[in-house]
Amino acid sequence: MMKRRNFIQGIAAAGLMVNMPQSLFAEKSEKQKNEFIWANLLHLSYNMWEDHTPAPYQDAQYTGNDCREAYLWAHKYQPNLSFDKEVWDQLLVRMTDAGMNMVIIDLGDGVKYDSHPEIAVKGAWSTSQLKKELKKIRSLGLEPIPKLNFSTGHKAWLGPYQRMISSDKYYHVCADLIHEVIDLFDTPRYFHLGMDEETADNQRTHQNVVVRQGDLWWHDFYFLQEQVEKHNVRSWIWSDYAWSFPDDFFKKMPKSVLQSNWYYGAKFEQLDNPLHEKYVRIYDQLEELGFDQVPTGSNHSNNVNFSGTVDYCDKKIAPERLKGYMQTAWRPTLPACKERHIEAIDQVAEVIRKRS
Repeated sequence: MMKRRNFIQGIAAAGLMVNMPQSLFAEKSEKQKNEFIWANLLHLSYNMWEDHTPAPYQDAQYTGNDCREAYLWAHKYQPNLSFDKEVWDQLLVRMTDAGMNMVIIDLGDGVKYDSHPEIAVKGAWSTSQLKKELKKIRSLGLEPIPKLNFSTGHKAWLGPYQRMISSDKYYHVCADLIHEVIDLFDTPRYFHLGMDEETADNQRTHQNVVVRQGDLWWHDFYFLQEQVEKHNVRSWIWSDYAWSFPDDFFKKMPKSVLQSNWYYGAKFEQLDNPLHEKYVRIYDQLEELGFDQVPTGSNHSNNVNFSGTVDYCDKKIAPERLKGYMQTAWRPTLPACKERHIEAIDQVAEVIRKRS
């Protein structure tokens, strides 16, 4: 067990990092350092939202052509990789043509890691296959960034370790995976740690519900951040912890961590929904307190959110702290959802065209 003294020392030490400047992190090149980010999130693994597979969703693969059905099927835990390489390849080319320059890859259990092959699903990529794919991605002009979501709301990809949260074994496995992924990605500029939606409500359909509260959430986050940043890589997270705990978040969150707040509604001004108002205003608060941001839009709910996100955040965030934008379709990389992904990419292309 982790000793209480070590736990408290970890919290105190992490507090010293709150105002650590992002300039301490090495940049891959001057071009990347100065290039505005136009990123897209794509999923290799989709095992994040459910920790079991109800009877209606136990087909080994989804073979239909309805994106909504594919989305619902992939949201359940699937022991086989929910992924189509041909669709993936087409989307990467589409991103390049759109003028995008970064792909954030949700890896999860979609890789047979050398350190922990036991978490891989059937059909997971070998590490050599991943490295070959990363080389190809770079040749297309896209910067690949790894993402492993360590939120307990998205823990299914951890396999047996999802039920060992905050144990010594959990810390050991998380450190192994982070170190291996950083090596596989040849020390990327950023590492996305997820950390979103860690609430009981977001796990209401899970069989095993885990929510870290108070200092334990911060202890685990600081541990993960340390594993990333000891390799001179910058941590990146979703910012929605600030929705529920703004005082703690803005007091304890290190400035070295790149922030992606997200809001997927159609309106950004004159909001009549208090929750939406809270979500949008986090962009303002992050700016007021000097955090670097990559605001995140989506075509999950409508077709105007991404452009609305750009219009709003261009006005609210200083250029030196606005590092770019991310688009998220939140759909599996499957043929049934290819058009939904293309729609998301084309929305970014339109914004880039208007900005140029």
